[in-house]
Amino acid sequence: MKKLLFLIPAVACANTAVANIPINGVVESKCVIITDTDGVYGNPTADKLSTTASDGGVVPIIRYDIITADAYKAVVTTPNSFSSSPSLDDVVEWTSSTSVGDQSDANMSAFETNKVVYNNGHTTEFDLTIAGTVWFDVSSVAEYGYGKAFPAGDYTALITAECIAQ
Repeated sequence: MKKLLFLIPAVACANTAVANIPINGVVESKCVIITDTDGVYGNPTADKLSTTASDGGVVPIIRYDIITADAYKAVVTTPNSFSSSPSLDDVVEWTSSTSVGDQSDANMSAFETNKVVYNNGHTTEFDLTIAGTVWFDVSSVAEYGYGKAFPAGDYTALITAECIAQ
């Protein structure tokens, strides 16, 4: 009889139902990128487009709001071609730079000191080691051919700004 009492619960457990219960979550970036100032190309000479103020341009400014320090790196890639332009039949030579502008914490000046530049000077990485807000200034210069005039028309080039989790 005692054996029967142990056997009945064991048989009942053998028919147990099993379910997989998902656990979902959403991770939001603790790094936000905002266009602070749109860039504008000035045309100081027939063969040159430049964002430099002295050339009649406007330097694009990118704002990064860093909520969590030491979790992200900023990667800014400057143009090496036009996304739209009149037809060009010669080579365009690109030079650019990205640097730390304003910052909410004076210690963010270390971002500039420790930046890494590659891709022929078109890509700059900054380790975002301090929480707060930092603005990056981007210069871009396009020179056409050898003393050739840019054709009349609208020119657009794009900067890519990323916040990459580390």
